[in-house]
Amino acid sequence: MYTKKVMDHFSNPRNMGEIENPSGVGTVGNAKCGDIMRMYLDIDDDGIIQDVKFKTFGCGAAIATSSIATELVKGKTVQDALKVTNKAVVDALDGLPPVKVHCSLLAEEAIHAALWDYAEKNGIKIEGLEKPKDDIHEEEEDVTESY
Repeated sequence: MYTKKVMDHFSNPRNMGEIENPSGVGTVGNAKCGDIMRMYLDIDDDGIIQDVKFKTFGCGAAIATSSIATELVKGKTVQDALKVTNKAVVDALDGLPPVKVHCSLLAEEAIHAALWDYAEKNGIKIEGLEKPKDDIHEEEEDVTESY
């Protein structure tokens, strides 16, 4: 059963679409379930995320986690966006069924992938950012056990 927040973000997704000439774009997927998430960031010269958009191909939980993730990073610094974890995404949605927790990991990885692209384009290193995975299904089992 989905929470009211999950249903709201699925039915009325925030920040859906794409940004022309984004500062960073990250695309991640889960080969096991077929979800694909792309996150676009517009970051100003002070390292503040001015705008964020997403495009997601997947289930309702994937769309909801994408939507809430954009709200969690918009207006934040790059460092604060890096701190948005899959647990923060789940908590912001008031929970997800255990079989859908992998969607929150996709959202976290999409943010990291977009930040990685931004860093690469600008020749900078973001402290604590590791090269993201393209396919997160290997981590899925580890994540669902902690919920």
